[in-house]
Amino acid sequence: MTDTTFDVRTTLFSAPGRHGRTGTIHTPHGDIHTPAFIPVATKATVKMLTPGQIHSTGAQAILSNAYHLYLQPGPDIVDEAGGLATFENWHGPTYTDSGGFQVMSLGVGFKKVLAMDVAGLTDEDIRAANKERMARVDDDGVDFKSFIDGSTHRFTPEVSMQIQHQLGADIMFAFDELTTLVDTRAYQEESVERTHQWARRCLLEHDRLTHARPDKPLQSLWGVVQGAQYEDLRRQATRGLLALDEEARAAGRRGFGGFGIGGALEKENLGTIVGWVTDELPADKPRHLLGISEPDDLFTAIEAGADTFDCVAPTRLGRRGGVYTLDGRMNLMAARFRRDFTGVDEEFGGYVSENYSRAYIHHLLRAKEFLAGTLCTIHNVEFMVRLVDNIRAAIDAGDYEAYRDEFLGRYYAGQRK
Repeated sequence: MTDTTFDVRTTLFSAPGRHGRTGTIHTPHGDIHTPAFIPVATKATVKMLTPGQIHSTGAQAILSNAYHLYLQPGPDIVDEAGGLATFENWHGPTYTDSGGFQVMSLGVGFKKVLAMDVAGLTDEDIRAANKERMARVDDDGVDFKSFIDGSTHRFTPEVSMQIQHQLGADIMFAFDELTTLVDTRAYQEESVERTHQWARRCLLEHDRLTHARPDKPLQSLWGVVQGAQYEDLRRQATRGLLALDEEARAAGRRGFGGFGIGGALEKENLGTIVGWVTDELPADKPRHLLGISEPDDLFTAIEAGADTFDCVAPTRLGRRGGVYTLDGRMNLMAARFRRDFTGVDEEFGGYVSENYSRAYIHHLLRAKEFLAGTLCTIHNVEFMVRLVDNIRAAIDAGDYEAYRDEFLGRYYAGQRK
């Protein structure tokens, strides 16, 4: 049986820790040309946008959340509707995460992102988060309370696989434990081993469900590498997943179609940590970086070997009036845009910049009209998608470093103004 396959097209670097490349992920619902930015459709919708509007941004795939869709409307309803893509009317590849991020982040109390900053956290913050946590982890799984109504639930690797099979995404992730940077080294070691055992159970359940549902399109399960900021743990976790993949295939079962890189880490260590992982991974397997935000992070991740990545930042920023431009970010709520009748970024172009002025969007924001969030979100998603498309084209053309230096130099110089 085959699900997703990956072809490498152009290799940017061939040095330890630097594995940038372009390629194509082939899925049952279409190809994804990499590197690629994947917009987040948490509850089977990219907030503020219709599927047609998402397509208009150039997005190739979207990522939804198993935790949220489990709680509402329920994976059985999505399954009955014909799967996630049919349910949300998205005609293209889909991803689902395992639910582990939300179970942990909502349960532990820290608003974790991939590149988190712990410098401002006090001992009191940590104690309060531990006291108020809504999730409890054991070696079998996680007990947690719904953020909607406080009802209690339990996720195990098997449950996560069952939910994701019902959701029916082309690419899904193994259930893992997400730790924070404030967890001890000893706990990180325990967590890596726990995630390894959960990955083995995910593979077994994934294989069972695939054979139990032969009428459904094949889905690809990707293992998730944890290990925080420790090189030995990251490499150990990666090698452990590769061993599980080999073990499954030797037994005639389905293995991992690709790999995710998860866990909180400090921004300045992003490229180094991704590089440790991609050092260990085979070239013919795609890598997804779970959660990433700023443009410089994209360049760093791509240079280190990430093929796809997701982030809620473009949509979250857009709903608040924030927009990306070639000269940095700006917020159209500011009074200086009241009589600014130029486009959001006329040099960048795109649907929003070519049809609406900054003054009009400023008015919509001040009037609390929903269209403001829609227009800002369309612009931001298109900006991020096109940025990564341009990076991909620059790699193929051999102009990557020149493009990187020009873009980042202008973007961050403008943002400092």
